[in-house]
Amino acid sequence: MFEKTSRNLVKGFLRSEGRKVVNEAGEEIVLTGWGLGNWLLPEGYMWLSGTARFDRPRRMEEVIRELAGSDYAESFWTSFRENYVTREDIRMMAELGYNSVRIPIGWRVLMADEPGITWKEEGFALIDRCLDWCEEFGLYAFLDLHGAPGGQTGSNIDDSIDDFPRLFTDEDSWHKCIELWKELARRYRDRWIVGGYDLLNEPLRPGLWEDKHEYYLTQRLVDFYDAVIPEIRAIDSRHMLSIEGHRWATDMSIFYKKYDENMVIHFHRYACMPGMESLREYVAVSERLNQPLWLGETGESYPEWYAALYPLSVSLDIGYNLWPWKKMSCTNSPYSIHKPEGWGAFMEYAKGGARPSYASVQQTLDQFLELMKVENCTHHPVVTSAAFRRPGCRVRATDFDELPGKGESYSGLREEGNIFNYRSQTGMAIRALVNEPESKRFVFDSGWDRLVLEMEQGEFAAYTFSSIGEGSTVSFELVCLEEAVVSVTQDGREIARTALTAQTSQTSVAVELAGTAETAGIAGEEAALTIAAPLAAAEETVVKVNVHSGKVQFQVVHVD
Repeated sequence: MFEKTSRNLVKGFLRSEGRKVVNEAGEEIVLTGWGLGNWLLPEGYMWLSGTARFDRPRRMEEVIRELAGSDYAESFWTSFRENYVTREDIRMMAELGYNSVRIPIGWRVLMADEPGITWKEEGFALIDRCLDWCEEFGLYAFLDLHGAPGGQTGSNIDDSIDDFPRLFTDEDSWHKCIELWKELARRYRDRWIVGGYDLLNEPLRPGLWEDKHEYYLTQRLVDFYDAVIPEIRAIDSRHMLSIEGHRWATDMSIFYKKYDENMVIHFHRYACMPGMESLREYVAVSERLNQPLWLGETGESYPEWYAALYPLSVSLDIGYNLWPWKKMSCTNSPYSIHKPEGWGAFMEYAKGGARPSYASVQQTLDQFLELMKVENCTHHPVVTSAAFRRPGCRVRATDFDELPGKGESYSGLREEGNIFNYRSQTGMAIRALVNEPESKRFVFDSGWDRLVLEMEQGEFAAYTFSSIGEGSTVSFELVCLEEAVVSVTQDGREIARTALTAQTSQTSVAVELAGTAETAGIAGEEAALTIAAPLAAAEETVVKVNVHSGKVQFQVVHVD
């Protein structure tokens, strides 16, 4: 499964071929990567702002100008764009095993916000340099118009003036946007490392419909695609296009037709149950139009959520791109930027607090320019381990393999109280029980991590992992409800078998590991046990837990 994500497949122009994406040699590639959010279109939440006054580029620029002075502000933004993404970022992304990157672009980096068309060569130079690094390290780069002239979304993420998508209502913005895509096509039509053109990020946010203009704006989105694609194709016939629907790129209504033969249907998924129930409608559109899918933006959740959704996506030939590569004080991106001294006072001013001195703000921002470099950030390897199901990851027991066993995972069809009923690969019932609810920990909390997997005699669940090295182990956290016999196999070879007794005072369990009786310690509260076993080295492996008798509840699978 994961061999389709190899960077060895990064060669030549990408194109769509039926429901797959292939390279110039005709080999299928499943895209895996990260978005370079905050670089060419900063977002205040990645700076921990928490206020609308510092939530998008034009407002952030104004606050920094007020606090640090015009001359300093100009030099700050030049340094910011030069150093937020460097060769080291692209090198590290490749070293971690990803094969692509999405470059979100704000139009004012490339065009003057003035009458007529005036290009900013320094902005194109930043993209050119990044493409050179992508070519050097073998990463396809997708050019993402994240903030179009006038705004295509109507929110902070498109740098709009008044939270309305004026791209679709203002003639000048419409004209500028088409000219921008023509210029991008002219400049990059011969660069194969450009994986494709992402025409508009997340057009038409929810909440625009109260004025009864939903149909009008959605039709204008369709009209824009119909207008800009022929202009691009007149210049560049080779690059793949990426087309997004409206409502944060989740609504598929506009895909009643093919917009181009060489394109991906691009959708986004956040704050959802990370299983088939969150992918079915997109798969249906892909099947109807016979065109590939790209989960072009996703993330901002727990590593276990990544371990659920992204291997599933790969198994369905759906590429993905997570968001974002780095941001301040985080744990769910590969890199976290340390907060500079004085950052709190700087942010408080944007919320209406006291004004820090010019000198103190300049000192804080100078420190930020150093701390944001990837070599000065904190690395979170568990994020990548989870995305690729490598050693160092945790997988919820309910996130067992969908394919080829045709199991429904935790995306079953009916709910009875707090019990969700599913079918296992053998066709027998598997139940996922919801533990006691917890308060939500952050906005992208779907509650899925309270599910546990209950299995009885004759049932099993399989889990695919990758990059298993010598000395790796797998362990299952479980609770024994009835006296049971459980075994674990790796690629069909039994690696552990144990008899379990249901008793709350139990603190350990004897496990037969490769012919030797050993003891695994408890995991968590009373009656929670761990079955552990060594794994043989493998590029990709399937670990299966089998219940031969009795009843058990599985909670988490670890690979270390």
